[in-house]
Amino acid sequence: MLLDQPNVLILDEPTNDMDTDMLGAIEDLLDSWPGTLLVVSHDRYFLERVTDQQFAVIGGRLRHLPGGVDEYLRLRAHETAGIVAGGMPSAASVASSAKGLDGAALRTAQKEVSALERRIQKLTKQIDAAKHALVEHDQSDYTGLGEKMAKITALEAEVEESELRWFELSEQLG
Repeated sequence: MLLDQPNVLILDEPTNDMDTDMLGAIEDLLDSWPGTLLVVSHDRYFLERVTDQQFAVIGGRLRHLPGGVDEYLRLRAHETAGIVAGGMPSAASVASSAKGLDGAALRTAQKEVSALERRIQKLTKQIDAAKHALVEHDQSDYTGLGEKMAKITALEAEVEESELRWFELSEQLG
């Protein structure tokens, strides 16, 4: 069904009874899948990996969680302690999450790192293929060789740019 690339997928506890290999394959597929994804799950890591926005039912109402599962856990802890009023986290909770990458920013950075790693691998394969095509090309066709070299140079520049962004994000993630 996923190979047909539907616009919307609704998944209810999709990770139940999956082995780690299948779980990894599903995560990789859904992480790069461009459609809308509605997931109901208790698997925190899976939710954080494959979704951009999280919602939870709190106090009988659907609530957006910009801080993701971490925000949900904070809200539940405050609700249990009687600290939450009107569904808003306390100022101390907001201040503590602003110290570093947390919640949505952390997940966004992690997803971007994963996407960059995949992109760099893909570009590297394209560069290798382009270099092999360069060797196979008629060596007396200078125009064709120049075009192929320009393509290789552009791909290498894109790899370099992606690597720089990957290093920046990796430093932020620690």
